[in-house]
Amino acid sequence: MPHPTDVAVGGRVRELRIRAGLSQQALAERIGLSFQQVQKYEKGANRMGASRLIQIATVLGVPVEALFQGLETSDAARTESGGEAVLDRDAAKVARDWVRIQDAGTREIVRDMIRTLARAGG
Repeated sequence: MPHPTDVAVGGRVRELRIRAGLSQQALAERIGLSFQQVQKYEKGANRMGASRLIQIATVLGVPVEALFQGLETSDAARTESGGEAVLDRDAAKVARDWVRIQDAGTREIVRDMIRTLARAGG
């Protein structure tokens, strides 16, 4: 059974990879692995060593601390299925696209629309 921290860090890698617009295959090629290994990391099935975490963070263009964002010792057990620390695939894609919206007015309209829909439950 994967450790909850490994699952959370793997989910964070997945989220950041999607935000960066990379497939598992593209990330794997850049760090010299198979996409299956990246898949295992993202699911938390295999642990990532410190050097691998640094390598992944470098490819994703984020500080290594970003891979641990949202993790706290008291709630390290949060996972994709039960917590809010990791975005699902669609939310990560929305976050990736969000940064591409340059116009502040458009961002405000989209933000308000999402907030309204979320509050309405729909």
